Formats: sequence, structure tokens, C-alpha cells
Amino acid sequence: MTSSDPFDPPQGLPVPPADLPEWGKSPPTNGERKFLEGPQDRGSEFLRTLRIAWEFIRGFRRLHFVGPCVTIFGSARFSEGHPYYQLARETGAAVAREGFTVMTGGGPGIMEAANRGAKEANGHSVGCNIQLPHEQKPNPYLDTFVEFRYFFVRKVMLAKYSYAFVAMPGGFGTLDELFEIVTLIQTGKIRGYPCILVGVEYWRPLMDFMRDRLVFTGTIDAADYDRLIVTDSPEEVAAHVREAGVRKFGLRYGQKPPPRRRRFFFE
Repeated sequence: MTSSDPFDPPQGLPVPPADLPEWGKSPPTNGERKFLEGPQDRGSEFLRTLRIAWEFIRGFRRLHFVGPCVTIFGSARFSEGHPYYQLARETGAAVAREGFTVMTGGGPGIMEAANRGAKEANGHSVGCNIQLPHEQKPNPYLDTFVEFRYFFVRKVMLAKYSYAFVAMPGGFGTLDELFEIVTLIQTGKIRGYPCILVGVEYWRPLMDFMRDRLVFTGTIDAADYDRLIVTDSPEEVAAHVREAGVRKFGLRYGQKPPPRRRRFFFE
């Protein structure tokens, strides 16, 4: 008996329970759908541009004092009992113990686990949530929380404040965020911050594809492939973060004076 799927399913990976919510299945709101349907009347395009600019400004002001961050990407679909949830929780704690703020998309699943680990390690925990029709709610482990309407604004915030990026197991959203970061590094738009993939067996097929197809055919360089670090160890993640922050980018441990916040900047 043959399957209609030409690829064999991976063996030995933990799977999520069958009753998880279908994140991202609802249609977008009418305003956002119209935004992506080509030219609109000039008045509404101008007003929408102002709204996008305001969303950037609000994000910049809210996140200005969060300190050096490590952004952790991952699926919203893994519940507390899943091994990947626990792995993300341990990773968030390990990063926080190095003195970095843990930043996530602010939602459930892997994001919640990483923020939870940071809080349990007495670190700072930040979430950049996205407004969705199914109302993805912020997780309860956030010290600082910002909500965005536009995905591209949110992705700027997740990149702007971080000195390392960690991709836990995830789906389309996680892959989108990961490949945007490595593209920005490849093209020199941001510096060569560590990009760490946590979950060796989960990421192995993707790494094999990149080595055997992308590097082999020359669509990426071997150096682009080698930039990605793959591990199962939260301690190794923390070591790479520490190495990058202290030795490569000159961060220093120690107490900083409290920042002077300005109300007219919405801080």
C-alpha cells in the first residue's frame, strides 16, 4: 500500500495532541485584506501609512529600555506537557541567567514556555504579540508587552533589539521569521548575530535540504549554511549568546543606572 505523500514521515519526533487550536486559520480582517489587494484610494492609503508609522513609533518607545535581547521563535501549538515546551522553558531560563532579556512573539506554546523560563530565572521577559481574528492572547509571563496589527512591524521589533536568535520547533511563521533573519545577516543588513536552531531531530531534514540542495546548487554559500548552529542543549545556546554578547559585540555585565523615561515619547 502506498501513500499519496511522496515523503516518508519523520520517525521518533514528539507530536502535538490532536485537540490543539487551528492557529492562523481564520481570514484576515477586511482592512488588512484590502491593504494587500493592490492600490486603494489615495486618502485611505495615506491614513493607513500614518497608522503603520504610529505602530512603529509605539513599538520603539515601549521597547527602548528592555535591554539587550535574545529573540526566541517557535510554534504556538505546543502545550505545557510537550517535550518542546519544556525545552523552550529551559532555554529561556538559560538565556535569562546570562543577563539577556528574552523576547518572543508573546503568545502561547513555545513563546509562553520561553517567557516562563525567563521569569523563573528572575530575568526580564518581553512579548510582541500580533492581533489575529482568533484573538491570540498574550501569555501570563510577560514583563513588557506590545501588541501589533501588522506582521511586518512586529518582525522589525523582534529583530531590532536582539543580539541572538533562537528558533525552536515551529511552522510557517517560525520558518518565515528564521529565514528573514538569516537573509538580513547574509545581505549585511544586520550584523552576524548567532542563529541557533534548537531541536536536532526536528531541524535535521531542513539542514540536509539546505546542504544537499541550496549549497550544492550554489543558491547559498557554504558560509551561509555554516552560520546556523543546531543543538539540543539550552546550556550551549547560553554559551553562544554569552560569546556573541560579551566578546563579539562588547556587552558588559553589571548594573546600569535606571533610564530617564520621557512621557512625551510614550515611554
